[in-house]
Order: sequence, then C-alpha cells, then structure tokens
Amino acid sequence: MKTLHEAYQARVDAGKLTADPVQLAVLPPLERVRAELAVPVKKGLFKKAPEPVRGVYLWGGVGRGKSMLMDLLYNEVSVPKQRRHFHAFMQWVHAEMGAARKRGVNDAIAPVADKLAGEVRFLAFDEMQITDITDAMLVGRLFERLFAAGVTVVTTSNRPPDDLYKNGLNRQLFIPFINMIKEKCQVVELTSETDHRQGRLQGSQRYFTPVDAEARAAMAEIWEELTQGQSHPQILRVHGRDVEIPAFHNGVARASFYDLCGRPLGPADYLALADAARVVLIDDIPQLSSENFNQAKRFVTLIDALYEAKVRLFCSAAAAPDMLYVEGEGSFEFGRTASRLNEMQAADWGSAPEA
Repeated sequence: MKTLHEAYQARVDAGKLTADPVQLAVLPPLERVRAELAVPVKKGLFKKAPEPVRGVYLWGGVGRGKSMLMDLLYNEVSVPKQRRHFHAFMQWVHAEMGAARKRGVNDAIAPVADKLAGEVRFLAFDEMQITDITDAMLVGRLFERLFAAGVTVVTTSNRPPDDLYKNGLNRQLFIPFINMIKEKCQVVELTSETDHRQGRLQGSQRYFTPVDAEARAAMAEIWEELTQGQSHPQILRVHGRDVEIPAFHNGVARASFYDLCGRPLGPADYLALADAARVVLIDDIPQLSSENFNQAKRFVTLIDALYEAKVRLFCSAAAAPDMLYVEGEGSFEFGRTASRLNEMQAADWGSAPEA
C-alpha cells in the first residue's frame, strides 16, 4: 500500500490530477488514519473491541476534491471496509431495521449496527447530511454502537458538523451526535478557493432549445463531465416522505421536468433539493400553458428555490425562457421565472464560494 502522498503524486504524474496545495495540506490527517489502521490489532485473551482509530470529518464547498481525497484513502486502506453514499446508507439502515422488526426485535438499531460492525473496521461516507427528523434520531445511537465496536469513520460533507440538521425539528436532541462526531473524528476543512468543477462549468452553455437530439447529447455530455458517469438515485426525506431524484452524484442532480413537476411536490421538496444539490440538470421542459397549469406552478416554485439557493442550473426546454409560457392563466406571472432562467445562464452564476 502507498502512503497518501505517494498515491496523490502518482495521480498528478499520470495527468489525472492538478496538484492543489490546499488538498496537499489535508493529506496528513488522512494519512494518519491509513497508517494507524495498518497497525495489526492485538488480540487478547478476553475479546474486547479495539478502540477505533480516530476518523476524519472532511468538509468544504462543492468541487474542492473531498470525495476524491476520501477515495484516495479508501483505496489505500487494507482492513475490511465499505464506502457508502450517506443517503444510500440510511436507506439500507431503514430497510435492515424494518426486517429486524418483522423478526420481532424491539431495539432494531442494535442488530443493524452489530451486523455492520461484524463486517467492517473502516466506513467511508460521502456527502453526510441530515434533513429528516427520523434520521436525526437514528444516527446518534447507530454511530455510538459502531464506535463502541471499534469502527473508524471518515466522511465528507458540504457543511461543518455544527451545521448538520441546522434549524431542524427538535434539533437539541441531535446535538449529542454532533459532539460525538467531533470527538471521534478530526474535523478538517478543505478551504480551497478552486472549484475543480468550475473548468467544466465556466463558459458552458446552460440552456438548450429545442429539445432535440443535439440538446440531449449536450446535456448527456455535461452530466458525464460533472459526474464521470457515476450516479445513483437519491432519496430526500421531507417531512417523513421520500422524494426520489433519479440521478445524483456528489452534489450534482439530474431529473426530467416530469420527475420534478409532474408529481405533487411542493416548496419543502424543492428546498430540500436546493439544499442537497449545488448543480441541477433538468431535462425536457415542455411548452407551458393553461393546459399544464399545475405543472407550470410547480416549475415556478422549483426555479424560485434553486435561484434563491444559487444552484447552478442546466436545462433542455421546448422554447427559450421568454417563450416558454406565452398565453393563458399564469403567463404574466411567469415573467419573473423567465427572467430568473435567463439570469441563471450567466457563466458566473452560482460560482461564489459558499458561506
């Protein structure tokens, strides 16, 4: 196994990376994890869980290379391990707990945590965020049991631990989990001002019309550039409901107009999407009119949420923004949405560093 500095330099030498001094500056805590996990665990007469190696909570703005650095570490760790997107992990937890309850288990968290702890010593999570009260109440007990079993956790996030589940319902009950994360993981901020996706975004056309083969090819190319072809469905838990985004990877979301506006979604759902994603691709926006008035109203609410959150937006649509909704009830009010769609096409839209 290589040290992380060696692995990083190998990628630079191969032309897969451009050396970033801020990324290099956060390699030592990740290398510490790799080196400490490489030390064999002494097995005594009495079977007791080893004290976990202190993990890392790596946070910073989108496109800074957090997931790449975590994957670099993951590839060089030789102990039993798993890498999960955090939302996919929580879906697995809910499914396993449901199965445990069907078996008559009262405390369904315990067998789930014990099963995982029996399989791995190192867990890598991408994009940790908590948006649902149910998950907020679960993760504290779950992680407490994992840490007690000697599991080391490294996770990435777009926000510091103290901002997890910010303004959430009964958030005071979540504070012990935040304190536990800060105790069991070294909090490291990736402060680079360089958004390594920005080169793919700057100067790119962002609005494609009409919806034809050329527009679809352009959207597919942008998606490939931003995600390297990696994606998974993303479940947003909103007020106890599951809202599925068909394709998601590392803060980049993609869905069709009908996925987002053809279903009975509302402001809370769109705000959850704007919170989870910093880049959104919307395919196949149709001509809007009184015939699809409800869908048009949802589209207005969606664009408002993305606009206020400074989310970068790519679209394929039946017509230019000013011609999308030209007659019928609601067409006059759509003027503000058309203006926002035009504004969001600017090359520097949404490029300001996150607060």
